[in-house]
Amino acid sequence: MPEVNNITQNPFYFFLTGIPGFEAFHIWISIPFCCLYTISIVGNITILTVIRIEPSLHQPMYLFLSMLALTDLGLTLTTLPTVMLIFWFDIHKISFEACFAQVFFLHGFSFMESSVLLAMSFDCYVAICRPLHYATILTSQVICRIGFAIICRCVLAVLPSLFLLKRLPFCRSHILSHAYCLHPDMIRLACGDIRFNSWYGFALGLLIIVMDPLLIMLSYTLILRSILGRATWTERFRALNNCLSHILAVLVLYVPMVGLSMTHRFAKHASPLVHVIIANIYLLAPPVMNPIIYSVKTKHIRQGIFHLLFQMKVH
Repeated sequence: MPEVNNITQNPFYFFLTGIPGFEAFHIWISIPFCCLYTISIVGNITILTVIRIEPSLHQPMYLFLSMLALTDLGLTLTTLPTVMLIFWFDIHKISFEACFAQVFFLHGFSFMESSVLLAMSFDCYVAICRPLHYATILTSQVICRIGFAIICRCVLAVLPSLFLLKRLPFCRSHILSHAYCLHPDMIRLACGDIRFNSWYGFALGLLIIVMDPLLIMLSYTLILRSILGRATWTERFRALNNCLSHILAVLVLYVPMVGLSMTHRFAKHASPLVHVIIANIYLLAPPVMNPIIYSVKTKHIRQGIFHLLFQMKVH
């Protein structure tokens, strides 16, 4: 990677970092990354295709699942170009504008994933606690409004942080510590007053990392109370099993998200390799694992995939 001086130049560039200490093995490290990206893209496109072609899956639960698959696909495609360019071609340079665009989409899709999981917890609550009113509460119009609200929420959450970042001068080293642009990584290189940026990032973290999981926990508290009031263990087991995929998806997102946030805030002097590993888990685990979780645990999705494969074999 080329050396970078501390003078801000025009045009302005950042330099991304691969796996620190393993630069000589990037071409080999690219193999598992390529496999994970392929699993994510193929898996999420398969989920979207199955939901689109199966009329029986045009229900609120699967419409929310299609939102999750679209979000995961967006998250994957946001990081794939810069990561693979580093591993395959040793290209580390990224322009200021491209880096800002990547920050917007990366954090936007990440927050969107949290919002979609929150909406899916509401779907689980209505399906289990208000089954007779399910069709009247979650109409197509309501689902469209929820989807629009999720997009607005994420855009309005990310844009202010970009405007705050845009005003900062970058006169230190332009070398970022990841293979993609992250907001905490960029403000670390700014030489202006970043207190307002840090507080806004902290408040945004509380909104996403704290409020969304609390609301999801509230939904499951109400669900458990409803389930425990049911007559038989069979009904209780069936109701919990219907929510298991969503619970696993929540854990896959929030455990790495909390780990990354805590590492950036409280372990700034930890080994760069630790930061890189946690960031890659955070960005790759949900898009890779969600299609697998829902394909294995959701009967109708599994049947739809078999039907799709059978149709492809016939033609």
